[in-house]
Parts: sequence; structure tokens; C-alpha cells
Amino acid sequence: MESIVRLSSLKISNIKNVRAGQIVMPNTCQTHLTYKTAEVLGLYGQNGSGKTAVIDTLYYLQKIMIGSTLEEEIADYIDVASNQAEIIADFNIFIETIIYEVSYRIILHRNGDGANIVRETLSCAINKDDSRSNKTVFMDYQRSQQESVFVPKKRLDEVIETNAENKTDLIVARKIAEKSNCSYIFGEGSREIFCRDYENHFKNYSEVIKSLFQFALKDLFVIRNTHSGVISANFLLPMAFKIEQNEIGMKGDFAVPLTEPVVLNEERKKVLDTIVEQINMVLYTIIPGMKIDVYDYGMQLTDSGENGYRVELVSVRENMPPIPIRMESEGIIKIISILNALIQAFGNPSICLAVDELDAGIFEYMLGELLDIFNKSAKGQLIFTSHNLRALEMLDKNNIMFSTVNPKRRYIRMKNVKASNNLRDTYIRGITLGGQDEIIYEETDSLRIARAFRKAGRTIQHE
Repeated sequence: MESIVRLSSLKISNIKNVRAGQIVMPNTCQTHLTYKTAEVLGLYGQNGSGKTAVIDTLYYLQKIMIGSTLEEEIADYIDVASNQAEIIADFNIFIETIIYEVSYRIILHRNGDGANIVRETLSCAINKDDSRSNKTVFMDYQRSQQESVFVPKKRLDEVIETNAENKTDLIVARKIAEKSNCSYIFGEGSREIFCRDYENHFKNYSEVIKSLFQFALKDLFVIRNTHSGVISANFLLPMAFKIEQNEIGMKGDFAVPLTEPVVLNEERKKVLDTIVEQINMVLYTIIPGMKIDVYDYGMQLTDSGENGYRVELVSVRENMPPIPIRMESEGIIKIISILNALIQAFGNPSICLAVDELDAGIFEYMLGELLDIFNKSAKGQLIFTSHNLRALEMLDKNNIMFSTVNPKRRYIRMKNVKASNNLRDTYIRGITLGGQDEIIYEETDSLRIARAFRKAGRTIQHE
């Protein structure tokens, strides 16, 4: 059965400089339980106020939900004043006529150099035939509770009654998950058991786990600042992509070196050709008269000894010879790097694309146009951070959340915004005059800044 998964909210505690904060997607904000419309959410606020923490959390959430081993660096993201962090992600899952409202809660504990998942729970409410069940926990794993595989026992019994060996397999899977430091619920061993075909009441919960795993694997794209960093260094062009091929399809980052041609085997060359073909369908409308091409220098053996192609990405403009893509501006390379993922989110209601600093290197007017088109015509979800205020003139107040100076309530929506109001003006007014539930800007004093610059300048002269 085909499922459509939508993120409805994300709550984080003790991650980076966010003691507590919650972002809520526009449909959830307006209590619309639907996947029929695009959802755009922009995060705005001053530097160091917790915007990137949301994108980083989504990145680690995705890793956890596909059963990957926790990276050691995740420990650095846990608030230095605390040893424990919490993530609660809420999703709506649409399968035929049933809507599942699901909460996935993870508690991370710093442990020496790295971190462990010490608890994870899944709760679910089921909307079916115009009635909604209460939201109840159907799976609660606690690392410290070694005597029970997971609770509630009723759900465990439903898994075991189909096959008595499941209990032993689940105990083994739990030990493997703890040893390899990955999620118990989404770790490969236990997930395989939870996602079997059940005829009893566990059938619903099996669908939920299966859908969330597939969403994290195929439909959630997270583009962090490191993605832009390698572009800025003129080192790599990582293209976020998804290709539907037969039943399986492919998704990931296709990284092409910017400094020199690369040798690809036939399969990877075909993938690159497909990505470029999809990008070119839209690129010429964003940057008039431009497309990209895969310049083929001819056959060359790969490192593993198979036949390969020595290729380089080039940009082609009308009546101009091709030039290497590295010669284009950083903004154009950034657009190319996210364009395939943006195309996917435009056409697929289950795609969620999260981009940190979407505005980096992109012309202000075009940024506004892209966001407006996406908001009016797309099908998927787009979450972005930005410093460019153009989006505030193009999007509705429900599409924007602002970070605050209060670490215990990091994200808010503007209040007292009428339909006729310009959100950009309201935000600037909120910075200078206040009037919102939280302070949204740590006041800076231009006289003090100028004085500090003068003082520093005199110090340099004396040296």
C-alpha cells in the first residue's frame, strides 16, 4: 500500500543552544489534516539563535530512522549544560482511507565521546471512518529496562503470537542495536520483524513503522551547511537527487569534483545523465539560456579495472562554447546542487526538503519568486532557513516562524498580523519596538559597535 508521510511538527530540547523549541508546519498550525497542498516553512532570526539546530536535528533524525549507527559528533550537539537531549517528531501518515497521527520520541544521552539512544517511543492515533482513536504509546523501548524487550506488553504479545520465535529474534536484535549504537525500533534486525505482514491488531503499527522508514530513506532530504561549504571551497558539487527506477529507485548526494574531470563507471554515468536531464528541464527558466552538460573525454579504466568514462560537468549558454561548471558563480552552483531535490518536492506530496541558508548566493528577487511558485503550485514540503527577508513579502504569516532570544522558547509565529500587513515590515517593527510574545532580537547598539571598531583600530595602529 502506498503511503504519504508528512512532517507536522518537530520539538527539540537541549540541542545546541535550544533548551526548548518547536516548529509547527503550516497545515498543522491551521489544523488541516491533509497532504493536498504544498507546505513551506521559513525560519528567520538573528545569527546564533537556533535556526540551524532545526536542520541539524532533521539530519540526525533521518539517520536514526534508517537504522544508521549514531555518529560520534552527535554528542557535540547536546547542550553543554546537560547530558541529555530530546527530539519529538510528529508525522501524519496517509494510507488509503486511514490517517495515522504519529509521534516519535527519542532521548539521547551523552556517553564519553559519543551518545546513546536511551529511550525511544512511538505513539499513534488512528483516524478511520470519521472517528479518531486516542493517541496511545504502542512501542516504548528503554535501554535501562533489560528485563522487557519493549512495552506495552500487549503490543509485544501481538508480535509474538504470529510466531513464537519472534521474541528471541527481538531480544537478539535489541542486543545488536545497542552494540552497534543505532535505533532499536528502526534498527535492521527488529525493523524486519515489525514490518512483516500481520493480520492482528499490530497490522496498523507495522504499517506506521514501515512508512516512517521508507519516508526517511526515500523522501526526506536534508541539505546542511556542509553541503554549501564544499561548493564555497570550489571543491565539490554535491547534487541532492532522487531517481525512480523500477521498484527501487535511488536517492542521495551525487558529488562531482569541481577541480578536475572524474572517472565514472557506466551505471554512475547513467545516473549523472539522468540527474542532469531533470535539472535542465527547469534550469533554463531560472537562469535564462543556460543548461548543464556532461562533457565526455572518452573511455578510461576505473580504479577497480572496469570500463569507465572520464567526464566533467560544464555549463552551456546560447552561442557560447561550454565552460567548466566551476567557472560559474557560487549562487548558480548552489541552485544546481539542490535543483533535483526541489523538483522532487515540487511534484511529490511525500517529499520533505530541508535546506539550511537557502538564500546563500541566490539573487533576492528570484528567491522570492521560487518560494511563491513553490507555495502556490507544489505538492511537497519545504523547510528552509534564510537571512534574506524577501520571503517575508511573498509568504503568508503561517509560512514563517521566527527564532527568539529565549532559549526555552526558541521559535514563535508573529501575532497581530493582518492579511493586509507586510510581514517584513511587521518583523522589522517587532525587532525595534517589540510587542511579540518573546524578544526576537538581542539589541545591538550602533554607537557601541562604532566605538569598539575605533578602539580596535587604534590598537592595531599602535602595534
